[in-house]
Amino acid sequence: MSAIRALRQLSLPSSRAIASRAATRSVARTALAARIAPVASRAFSVSARRMGEGATDVALAQRLTEELKYETEAAAPGEPEFLKAFKAQGTWAIEDTPGMDEVTLTRKFGNEDIRLIFSIADLQTEQEPEFEEGEEVPEEGEESELPLHSYPIRCSLSFTKANAPGALTIDAMCQEGTFVIDNISYYNDAKVGTELTAEADWKRRGYYLGPQFDTLDVSLQDEFDKFLQERGINQSLAYFVPEYAEYKEQKEYVSWLKNVKTFVEA
Repeated sequence: MSAIRALRQLSLPSSRAIASRAATRSVARTALAARIAPVASRAFSVSARRMGEGATDVALAQRLTEELKYETEAAAPGEPEFLKAFKAQGTWAIEDTPGMDEVTLTRKFGNEDIRLIFSIADLQTEQEPEFEEGEEVPEEGEESELPLHSYPIRCSLSFTKANAPGALTIDAMCQEGTFVIDNISYYNDAKVGTELTAEADWKRRGYYLGPQFDTLDVSLQDEFDKFLQERGINQSLAYFVPEYAEYKEQKEYVSWLKNVKTFVEA
């Protein structure tokens, strides 16, 4: 059965559930809050003149400092092993701009330029875990961890050729170690199909996006599957995407804490 269409029940030992991490943060915040001594009212009035105009600025800055300290100490030092291994392959280049929620992977394949874009915003969407028949369902109030690779992450793929006009684009969902294709579109104008501008996006809305992928003949679906596999859009990449999304989300969260703390203290 097609690797792109079949959702395999595989585990990823090194992955952490987003829900579990959020719960850990919550517990840490509670413990840290208990260790912070109450600030005298006079100290508030004096500090408020140094930190903006609000009497609550000191308390907020303290909470941000404690949360930042916890996240910084909990983070593993250096670049994670999964990322080192991915870069060592030398197949895909990673374009990751700090402060932005989208990540772009690019590569060349023969005369083709391939681009894959995904967003860490999909990790923020709460997912309800599914349970097989006979599997124990957690009682109300209990945490049920959802493996990281179970979170569906939307991906946008584009293919262009230096010696040919037009662009092929694919909308897919990355989940459970597979890329589940939604539809495949073709644009006569490569700029319209690939440019990340409001104007290009507006033009694309008027184009035929192609049929739903699962309505195509099975043999045609299999050939598209082989097309992607040959270009390295495979199970390995489908596991990398959510793991890197979590890695970036954590970096952006720490950066957010630093920026907000600096602003509040100014």
